[in-house]
Amino acid sequence: MLEKAKQLVAPSLRSDVPPFIVMDVMAAAARIEADGGRVIHMEVGQPAASAPATALAAARAALSGSYLGYTEALGIPSLRQRIARHYGEQYGLALDPARVVVTTGSSGGFILAFLALFEAGDRVALANPGYPPYRHILSALGCEPVLIATSAETRWAMTAEALLVEHRRKPLKGVMIASPANPTGTMMDASALRVLIEAAEAEGIRVISDEIYHGLDYAFPAETAVKLSSNVTVVNSFSKYFCMTGWRVGWLVVPETLVRPIERLQQNLAISVPTLSQIAAEAAFDGREEMETVKHGYEENRRILLEGLPKVGLDRFLPVDGAFYLYADVSRFTQDSLDFAKRMLEQAGVAATPGLDFDPLHGKEFLRFSYAGSADDMREAVARIGDWLERE
Repeated sequence: MLEKAKQLVAPSLRSDVPPFIVMDVMAAAARIEADGGRVIHMEVGQPAASAPATALAAARAALSGSYLGYTEALGIPSLRQRIARHYGEQYGLALDPARVVVTTGSSGGFILAFLALFEAGDRVALANPGYPPYRHILSALGCEPVLIATSAETRWAMTAEALLVEHRRKPLKGVMIASPANPTGTMMDASALRVLIEAAEAEGIRVISDEIYHGLDYAFPAETAVKLSSNVTVVNSFSKYFCMTGWRVGWLVVPETLVRPIERLQQNLAISVPTLSQIAAEAAFDGREEMETVKHGYEENRRILLEGLPKVGLDRFLPVDGAFYLYADVSRFTQDSLDFAKRMLEQAGVAATPGLDFDPLHGKEFLRFSYAGSADDMREAVARIGDWLERE
């Protein structure tokens, strides 16, 4: 009887996905802080700044005067129109608001896009290293994530050649692109992006472009994939540039043929995105001047790390083109980035994410540092890491 009861509550195989290690690091840091310690947080990709004042004011007004009921499944029409207008302002693209879908952060966007584009068993290519929930969500949905190796020779970005080699080995149904990328911060220019998209579409491979870090570009301006093809699906969010992680609101830009299928999925999976978050998100676009000031802060943090870390021994990292990440090679110190990150947290009070979170093949040799905090924290982090490495 007891054995039968255990079987009734046994978790499904599809739920057996790896943990998102950065959240475990965040929890360990919180325990140190609860005991009175001070931790410099460089583990989680979360802006230290608040949402734009315009967004906060709109939310306060809505709380005091509006009935916050369900919205349309695709999102508040005025927000969808404002997002479409953003593509004209930012990229010079006339975008039909009907192709915009408001989602519960980019995470909700990935789920909707994967369900609408792929069947169970479909193979989807991902750059390695890459954002772990790509492969974890795909696996939970019954798809097969396929890691495509990147290297210094390709500036740590997927190439059309590598994609086609894998496709000819065994057919792919989709490919995920990210520029700027997490965890590397590297970017693809418009030409490289176009070549990859055209190569994929010529083979019938569906393209999804994660553009959550657009706006946070330093080496050169980011280009949206939707400007290069009307067949791509773009995922974006208010979490990073607009500093609205906890509001959980993002968007998709999808081909016209996917609008109704995604609407049906959203109706059933979520009904609609939180109304208050949508109201705040629409107003966030009016706070771009404030957000540009925040971006300049990231640029200063980036400079502090690029100049400071080599002086203390961390002198090998990938191109830091955009986002707010520095992906550092720590192989001269360790072949176990998980243990290295654990000791650095406990002994130096600096939290960073082991590369194993992003790269199951070579991540044991890398750490990801987020520089979304304050300049003072970045300076202190460099000093703490230097002192700790000297003691090692």
